Amino acid sequence: MSIAKDFKEFALKGNVIDLAVGVIIGAAFAKIVTSLVADIIMPVVGSVFGNMDFAQLFVALGDVPAGVPMVLADLQKAGVPVLAYGNFITVAINFVILAFIIFMMVRQVIRLKRAEAVVAAEPATTPEDVALLREIRDSLKQ
Repeated sequence: MSIAKDFKEFALKGNVIDLAVGVIIGAAFAKIVTSLVADIIMPVVGSVFGNMDFAQLFVALGDVPAGVPMVLADLQKAGVPVLAYGNFITVAINFVILAFIIFMMVRQVIRLKRAEAVVAAEPATTPEDVALLREIRDSLKQ
């Protein structure tokens, strides 16, 4: 019974739930960035470099059987080892965009935490009537 209770306590902690929400949102966001790179950025980059399709940039590392077209998917189906560096370029661009966006988000969170710390660190101002009463008290003591 103790293990079940400990697990329930662990699973219901705020940090674990926040982590789960972050992972789910991150996975959905990764799909958006993947689509952005594959469907918008890479076609534009490819057209700048002369209608190049980055997904088809590869080097066949083995013998290509007769009748198999020099297309990445067909070569992979035929079992030919290929070095698909075009796909790697696309994935690397995905990573750079995701890393930059996460950096910007963390930077903003740090900025907000600093602002909260400054507000919390400022001493509360003494109300005017209390300050006046303190002055009167101090002058009566003398």
